[in-house]
Amino acid sequence: MTIYIILGISIILNGFLIWYVIKLLRKFMFISANISDLYLTTKAFQVFVSSLYSMESYHGEPIIQELVLKIKEVGAELESFRDVFIYTLDEEIDEELEGELNGTQEETNQE
Repeated sequence: MTIYIILGISIILNGFLIWYVIKLLRKFMFISANISDLYLTTKAFQVFVSSLYSMESYHGEPIIQELVLKIKEVGAELESFRDVFIYTLDEEIDEELEGELNGTQEETNQE
């Protein structure tokens, strides 16, 4: 009789734990998708600001230069979060933005 009670409690606890793990995994995927979107948006903004800074009329502007430095810091911080939540990142978009950012930085360095 005691074995049936222990077995029943074990089945109920295992069912609860399975439900809880599934719930946690869904939250993890939601957070992962949002971190990826935030990372890609920040990377696109970094490309925009870098291209703005490389324009002749804004080149050397201290406010825009400070903005470029701050967005790089934010990008580095998001990079550390991205490493944790890498599962839903769209690699093609990331590579395209990285290529554009490197091209913009090369143009800035040549001037």
